[in-house]
Formats: sequence, C-alpha cells, structure tokens
Amino acid sequence: MARSYNLADLLEIMAEAGPDRPALVAGDRRRTYRELDERASRAGHHLAGAGVRPGEHVAILACNRVEWIEAMFGAFKIRAVPVPVNFRYVAAELRHVLADSDAVALIGERALLEAVGEIRADLPRLRHVVVLEDGGTAEIPGAVEYEKALAAAGPPDGFPERSGDDRYIMYTGGTTGSPKGVEWRCEDIFYGALGGGNPLGEPVGAPEELAANAAQPGLSVVDCAPVMHGAGQWVALMALFHGSKVVLYTGRAFDADEALRLVAEERANVLMLVGDVMARPVAEALAGGAHDASSLLAIASGGAPLTEGVREALRARLPDVLFLDNYGASETGACGPSVGGREGTARFQVKPGVTVLDDDLRVVAPGGIGRLARSGHIPLGYYNDPAKTASTFFTDAEGTRWSVPGDFASLEEDGTITLLGRGSLVINTGGEKVYPEEVEVALKDHPGVEDAVVIGLPDERFGQRVAAVVAPRPGAEVTLEALVGHCRGRLAGYKLPRQIQIVDAVRRTAVGKSDYRWAKKVFAEAGA
Repeated sequence: MARSYNLADLLEIMAEAGPDRPALVAGDRRRTYRELDERASRAGHHLAGAGVRPGEHVAILACNRVEWIEAMFGAFKIRAVPVPVNFRYVAAELRHVLADSDAVALIGERALLEAVGEIRADLPRLRHVVVLEDGGTAEIPGAVEYEKALAAAGPPDGFPERSGDDRYIMYTGGTTGSPKGVEWRCEDIFYGALGGGNPLGEPVGAPEELAANAAQPGLSVVDCAPVMHGAGQWVALMALFHGSKVVLYTGRAFDADEALRLVAEERANVLMLVGDVMARPVAEALAGGAHDASSLLAIASGGAPLTEGVREALRARLPDVLFLDNYGASETGACGPSVGGREGTARFQVKPGVTVLDDDLRVVAPGGIGRLARSGHIPLGYYNDPAKTASTFFTDAEGTRWSVPGDFASLEEDGTITLLGRGSLVINTGGEKVYPEEVEVALKDHPGVEDAVVIGLPDERFGQRVAAVVAPRPGAEVTLEALVGHCRGRLAGYKLPRQIQIVDAVRRTAVGKSDYRWAKKVFAEAGA
C-alpha cells in the first residue's frame, strides 16, 4: 500500500523501520513503536466496528496518557478525524465543542465523562462512547471500556488506503470567545506544524524518507504540556516522527520537582514547558541543587513565551542549554523560534512563507506594522464556520492564499518579526487562551451585574490573570467570591476572574464596544 502523509501512515513507517525503539512513556506505561502502532490499530478497528466511517469525527477527552496518543492514531488509521477536547471544560463548553465538531464517537476518562452525561441529550450525533479508566466511579450508560475494546478488536491490518488530504482538526478559541475547529490537511499539518520529519533542518521530501530517522540515535523528550493543546501535541508528534522517545507528564497539576525527576530518570534531552508558569518553578527547583539535569540539551516552550528573567534563571543552572521558544498558532502552525524582544513583545525568526501584511494583503516595508500572516502549508479553514473562515483566510491578487489570524506585528529590518498583540485582546494565562467576551457574558448573566469589561493584568506566575471591571445593578452588592461561584458552572477554572474593581458604570466606546483601555486605567489608578 502506498504511503501518504496521513499521520497513521507516518507512524507505521516509523514502526516498521524501528519497531523496538522506545516511543512513548506515561506514568508506568511504556510503548515501543511497534506496541504503539499495534494498539493504535486495535483502537482503529474498534472504532470502525462501532460504525465510525472515514471523515467522521472522534473526540478525545482525557489528560496526558498513552491511550490519548493511541486513540488519536487509531482514528487516523481508519481515516476518521480525532478532535482534541480540553479536559478543563465544564458541561456547557463540552456541549459546544462536541456539537460543533459533529463528533460521532467519544473516547474519554470516566471522571470527565460524567459532565458529558449532563448534556448527552443535546448531542444527537454522538452514538458511541469509550471509557478510559482514571479511578472515577461514574456510570456511563452504553459505554465500552477501552481495554476490553482493544482486546476484542481485529489484527493490525486491513485498513483503507489513506491520503495526505485526510483531515486534522485542532480546536482553538475564536475572537468571539467560542472554541472553533481549525481544519487542516494531514500533509499541511505535517509540514506546517510538525517539523516535516526534521524539526531543526530541511524537511523530508516524501513520507518514506521518515524511515531514515529510525537509524539515527534517538532523543528523549519530556513533554509537560497537555497533548490536547497544539503546543504539547505538536512536540509529541514531532518527536515521534523523528524517532525519539516521548515522556508525557501525567500529573493533574504541574510539579517542577516531578518534571525534573522525569528528566533525570529518562535522561531527557528536551524539556517541553508552557511559558513562565512552568519554567519559573523549574528554575526555582534547579536552584535547590537536588536535581540532575545534565542530560538536557534544550528547553522548549509553546503556548506562552518565556520572559528574559526566567531564561536567565534557567541559564544560571543550565548555562549551555538551548531555548526553543517557538511562535505558533492553530491557524498558522509553527512559525519560528524566538530571538528575544523588547519589553512587552516577542520577536521571532520566522520560516519562509511567514510575513506581515497590510490590509491589502501586501507585505509591509521593514519597520512597518500589519498583521502576521502565513502562506503555503496552512489550514483549509474553520470547520463548520464559513463566515469565520472568510474573515481569516484570504487569497491575494497573485493567487497566494494566506492565513491571517489577527496577531498584529511589525516586520524588522533584519527580517525578524515582532509580535505586538492579538487583535481580539486574548488573555494568555499559563498558556491557556481566555477571550474577554466569553467571560463578560458569564459575568453579566449574574443577577447583580449591570455590565462588565474583562482584561488581562500582568501576573508573575501565569503571565496574565483575568480581571474584570464590574458595575452592579442598582441596589445590588457583588463580590469576587460571588462572581466566581456564579461563573464556575459555565467556565473552565482558568477563565475565572482573579480580581475585580467595582464602578458605578462601565464606560463604552461610541459604538457600544467594551473600552479596554479605560478598564486598564481603572486598575492602574487602583494600584493593581
């Protein structure tokens, strides 16, 4: 069977070339490339037997674990499309993603599936559920246990011929606050976000060329980012297609000492973190001198940038370590590594096809400001959302198609790009993206709230924290505790306000839009 850029084909190439190489570690579970491929095949056969057809969507709702990766590849085996779901979502958010994605099957942890039970009646397309055991006790009617499903599945062959056109989807928040599914071709995600089989060099020219990676010494990568997100998933896939061993951090909360224990035990060469929220505790733990990090060659960060102060703290203990702080987005893929930047910005050395465009889709002159854009291997658009697709993906007068997701940037004289900020005023808290409008709607649904504006304030630990300027209804009194309690049932924990300022009235622009500059001034005058 001819090989394609479908990610299951790429895994099979690696498994055939290096079957006994270590591929995946998560807790006490270990998989060689052969074992990972065989279990993914069984997962695929089970899904096909349950009626999942090519092109249909299979949601995955779980924390980091070997089964997450197996299930993802299992869906690709049958040309279905895995859909990562944020394990922090509450029922209302799960309803949106599972309905918007048209998921027909769901593979999830028992404790997390309990929230799905509350909304199951609202998901008529969801017809099959597979349970991953996590110590939870919830009863999931009609569900099949994952290990029993794999044990009863067929042999690791008999799959349909796959294609590089097969789909890949990553859900991300949109400027309106609702998560949206960014839809890629497998070939485009391989080259646009997964390093093309050679993350630090020239990409391979054909799928079969990946086999050569199995003849090279393998690296060991400790991936502390959640694989439900692009940063953590892309690093895991890059490493697997490069013939490396991926060690998933499986703790429910990040513990720097545990991460460094994994580095020492697995002789990790790369440590993948999410910005300062993880890197700062790692630097503090290293300062204690109790950890052996001598195997580390690089520290990677995705989802949030590393500040220079944290880099310096890490360099104090790891003077020769290489920092791989990359800019990327679900709509653009991996665009290039950080080369530092002035205060409040991030500066990147970008890949070919990445530039800054003006409103007429023309490259700005050096020093000019516009919107960051990428051509070449880019997504098809947003699944199930033609309007949002039309506002993000454009074709210029010469016929070049661009992804322009909304990051304002300047093109520097040396060809680097400095990011200036997201047009949608996204708040980045510990690598999680929070869209102010979504939080504002939740706050204004409180019976005591007349109006609210949400912004991000600087936070030493998380980069930013969610803060709100709130105007109570006449005669009402509101507190931070009351507002958080009200929002907790409809927003994930990282979206909840950490700070509020009470005002008599919320100021808005002439056209009725939230006045974010004014809101920041309110906090500044209050000394926040």
